[in-house]
Amino acid sequence: MPENTNTTVKKVENPFITSVEKSNSAIVASITTQMEKRGLKLDNYSLECAMNAVSTIHEMLYKEGLDWNSPNLDPSNYQDIIKKVALLKLNTASSNREVYFQLRNVNIGGKNNGKWMKMLEMGIEGDGNDAILRTFGVDIDTVLPYWAVRENDLFEYPSYNGIEMTPPKWTPKGEGKVVRVVYPIKLKSGAIDFRIAERADVVRNLHAHIMNNMMNETFGICKDRYSATAEQKQQIEQKKQEIKKKIKDMTLDELLDCPDVQPWISPSWGEPHSREAMILRKMRNNAVKKFPKNFGSAYANDTYNELSDETVRTTATEIRTEANTGEIIDVDLGETGGASSENPPAVSGASVD
Repeated sequence: MPENTNTTVKKVENPFITSVEKSNSAIVASITTQMEKRGLKLDNYSLECAMNAVSTIHEMLYKEGLDWNSPNLDPSNYQDIIKKVALLKLNTASSNREVYFQLRNVNIGGKNNGKWMKMLEMGIEGDGNDAILRTFGVDIDTVLPYWAVRENDLFEYPSYNGIEMTPPKWTPKGEGKVVRVVYPIKLKSGAIDFRIAERADVVRNLHAHIMNNMMNETFGICKDRYSATAEQKQQIEQKKQEIKKKIKDMTLDELLDCPDVQPWISPSWGEPHSREAMILRKMRNNAVKKFPKNFGSAYANDTYNELSDETVRTTATEIRTEANTGEIIDVDLGETGGASSENPPAVSGASVD
């Protein structure tokens, strides 16, 4: 009698992959419902961006020992972030990253409560602004490759005779630091719009970055800003104004090398290997962010303004920290464990702007 060689192979599920799939299904369904209540319908690419964002955030939380059900993670916060990604059609799975996420410890309720929560934050990076420009730019036909003009290159600015324009001229030499970025943008009319951003103007981005990172600084005057008395708050503000006055007229490189502000400059700005890449990124952002765009909704437009302007982002973060309000929709993602933290403010994540 022949031997029965049939065997039953039991499929072994990868718990991480299964958890990601459950997260995608529950969270994307939830934000889709929320957006429809606002009269906004997400198209297929927006949904794809949302699902990729969930997967990226899930991996980041996993590495931090957290999950979607962690008691110190606010559901309204991370759902809001994923909605923004979907609205702006930013894809975390693109070859050149378009958006980054980070976790920040935030004191909810201030000195009367003292409870620390993990708040998810996002920012546009890499080719994100280019993607937004291509998708939402008004009357754009093609966003052509940008020019990275170096200090030893030959460059002539565009000139104007009434409404007639003589285009800029660029002869690359390939030497020196990048001093400006030029974006040629072909419009549907056939005309070419040249958007130019200068290296020197990046100093304003760095000022905003420093002030943002100083938001919780107390200079050792008190334990934290939530426990500060009125007199201590005044002393802290005076210290901040002294620093602002000192750095007001510094050049970009002077500011980056200034020891007095190093504690509030992220490594991506300060480290030699990433400094020039960050400056180039900011010039690219500055060149295209003011080009007129049509997002189709006031909510999407406000989202873009918050993410593209560090001063607006700082103000919005401050409001969210103090108010601790938002629409919370329960999402059942199952029991996967998690961790809580009572640590003071810190930042962790995929990238820090």
